[in-house]
Amino acid sequence: MKANNFTTSLYFPVKYKVSEVIGKYLTTQFKNSFSVLNSINLAGLGYLPRWCVLVLDMSIVLIASFFTFVLLKSAGLSFINDSLLFSGSMIYFATNLLFFRIFEIYSGIIRHSSLIDVAKIFLAQFATLAALIIINSVLVFDTDQKLYLTVGLFINAIFTALSLFSYRVLVKHVFLNYTAAGKAIDLVRTVIVGTNSNAISIANALNSESPQKFKVVGFMDTAANGSLKRILNLPVLAFSDNLPSVMDAVSANAIIIADSKLSEIERNRIIDDSLQLNFKIYKPSLVTDWKDKKGNKLSKYKIEDLLERNPIELDTKSISQDLNGKVVMVTGAAGSIGSEIVRQALKYNPERIIILDQAETPLHSLHLEVQKSYPGLQVHPVIADIRDRNMLDLVFAKYNPEIVYHAAAYKHVPIMEDNPSQAIFTNVMGTKNLADLAVSYNVQKFVMVSTDKAVNPSSVMGASKRIAEKYVQSLFSQLQKGKTSGTKFITTRFGNVLGSNGSVVPLFTQQIENGEPITITHPDIIRYFMTIPEACQLVLEAGTMGEGGEIFIFDMGKPVKIMDLAKKMIRLAGLTPGKDIEIKITGLRPGEKLYEELLNDTSKTLPTHHEKIMIAQDILDEFSDVLRNVDDLIHSSKSCTSNDIVRKMKLIVPEFKSMNSAFQTIDTVNKLEAVAA
Repeated sequence: MKANNFTTSLYFPVKYKVSEVIGKYLTTQFKNSFSVLNSINLAGLGYLPRWCVLVLDMSIVLIASFFTFVLLKSAGLSFINDSLLFSGSMIYFATNLLFFRIFEIYSGIIRHSSLIDVAKIFLAQFATLAALIIINSVLVFDTDQKLYLTVGLFINAIFTALSLFSYRVLVKHVFLNYTAAGKAIDLVRTVIVGTNSNAISIANALNSESPQKFKVVGFMDTAANGSLKRILNLPVLAFSDNLPSVMDAVSANAIIIADSKLSEIERNRIIDDSLQLNFKIYKPSLVTDWKDKKGNKLSKYKIEDLLERNPIELDTKSISQDLNGKVVMVTGAAGSIGSEIVRQALKYNPERIIILDQAETPLHSLHLEVQKSYPGLQVHPVIADIRDRNMLDLVFAKYNPEIVYHAAAYKHVPIMEDNPSQAIFTNVMGTKNLADLAVSYNVQKFVMVSTDKAVNPSSVMGASKRIAEKYVQSLFSQLQKGKTSGTKFITTRFGNVLGSNGSVVPLFTQQIENGEPITITHPDIIRYFMTIPEACQLVLEAGTMGEGGEIFIFDMGKPVKIMDLAKKMIRLAGLTPGKDIEIKITGLRPGEKLYEELLNDTSKTLPTHHEKIMIAQDILDEFSDVLRNVDDLIHSSKSCTSNDIVRKMKLIVPEFKSMNSAFQTIDTVNKLEAVAA
């Protein structure tokens, strides 16, 4: 009778056969028994008191000694002298009890037994064996016979140690397997990349985690070469180009990269293959974070982790010496870059910090955050527009900042292309206002945040930032000639910042969350990327190492293709590009070019003490010329048309060539005029 016939007979009023009745009975009993077994929550059981563990251990000793006694008796030998059986038994158990107490083998929690507990067991049995051999040699009885058979002591010690070890393994195995059995379907079957102690520790931690989320099913090693090695009774898989076959061998669907010695090529290959095949991929958190009950041992890879370069680490000691006890002002403090500069600067114990921005709500949020993190520090939120020189004058007069980090700017290329006058008012006039006041109030250092879009600019935004660079550079040169001020003007120039307000990463993230198509302007567009903390470290480091007049750039590694970035973000979300999330090409925006540069065509670089940081040597203009042109540009921006404003910008920045913009006609006219001349 098939099983489905049994099931049918339970629900329909038909006449049962004998076999069906028996089947129904057995099925019911089995289900009841299984329900009772499942009702026993082993994971929720409390730990046994130490005296209970001691009773169990002594019971094991009794069983092992009885087994030894029977074994030797069958061979015609006596483990304990028959005439002294009671005394010998008491001494034997008392000696075991003594060394159990000395080594405290009963103090460990059985279900969490480790190698330390195993070592204690074998040490206790070795000590017991040695003590009984000594007792056996020293005590001489009337019968002229020894108390114990020496061979029996060795056999018994082995039996006892193995029995104590085995029952601990059995208990641990039952807890590990039974408690996980009901949740095995929901566990993420995971392969750990690495076979070092760190990888093994992660595996142990995940297996003992409660509630358990991962089931480690194997390790992956670059040096395995198809060998049959095992770790924690799990297979060590050979690192292979055919990742699907490796994962299929153990039915895994997730990878944890725990091997810090992997080369960048190997790591990126595993990540890229995993994303392509929709495998989940994780990295271990810092061990210090594991102590936090709310913290996770693992975290998913973020797009910041997939930059094809090593993170840049800078000289925090010199930064600390530069900022300690100083009055610091940050403009654009409510923005993504400015707020991170504030957070990092606060670590170096400034006397006070002025956070200036025109955006009230985000500035208020930053102020609350800083007050909570640094309750004893003087933090002054200032609502001000850097275009308002009179207001800035009042701020400088009130607080007398010693170091200024200038991060306030308009940065969105398409919007500035439609509003060139506003780009001039904020990026040029605002910078000029701050720079002039920095000189007037003897600010020690003025550090300006610039962009790679200022290099051979193709947009109004990039050109406005290049004009601001020219102004502060030429101003410093003029001050050096006249020796009228000690203010050092320093510029930092870097690429796109991952996660900053308005950048592609938050945009792509929002589009993915909403299930919308990801919009990319061109399939071949590439950009340099860095993280917000790295960008702000660079700003702080530049302020420390700069002597004035420099434009600092740094090695940002390989540029990232935006199309690849979008696909990786989709896969990191567990989705498939082109299937779950479409990628839509919208065309280049006004002022946008396919790639950014870090140096002008005529620029050279000088090395610094940091191998990743360089100084760009641009052609330096005379301050009088720059000042006259900038004042004229600002004046024109108040009354002239956008074409007139952009035309003047191109005179100040000759390498400014508009792309995908209505202002390209100006370049055409200029070119025709040059040919005619």
